[in-house]
Amino acid sequence: MSDPAKTRRHAERVRELVASLVREIKDPRLGMVTITDARITGDLREATVFYTVLGDATEQAATKAALESAKGMLRTRVGHALGLRHSPSLAFSQDNVLDHAKEMEDLLAEARQRDQEVQRLAAGKQYAGDADPYKSEDDEDDSAERVGAREDQG
Repeated sequence: MSDPAKTRRHAERVRELVASLVREIKDPRLGMVTITDARITGDLREATVFYTVLGDATEQAATKAALESAKGMLRTRVGHALGLRHSPSLAFSQDNVLDHAKEMEDLLAEARQRDQEVQRLAAGKQYAGDADPYKSEDDEDDSAERVGAREDQG
């Protein structure tokens, strides 16, 4: 098992290398692809490369097929560039960043709507209980008098 910092450096390097090598692939099926992240195992044997593709489902499937067919070339070039004894095997995983971003925007819009509803319901309402729920100086004087009275009785 290697050092986590070393693993992160290698993962970042794999991401950079694959991003630059994707431009060299001459496959017509390859669409507008962006390499977003790469993760590598602690033993540096397996790397997962995350990517996004602009386009519909057919273009995404074609890009996935193009990346899978170029996997051997990419693995060889990445292995040579990293200078490791064993080239890491590459696996490609589509990263649906746009779907996640839309989901987050929907959740934020729902939270804003709920906040507005709470503010609407709270308009013109009063807090329950006293205006000042904390002890005042008069309360402390009363409690000191009670303690003094107990001592006199005892």
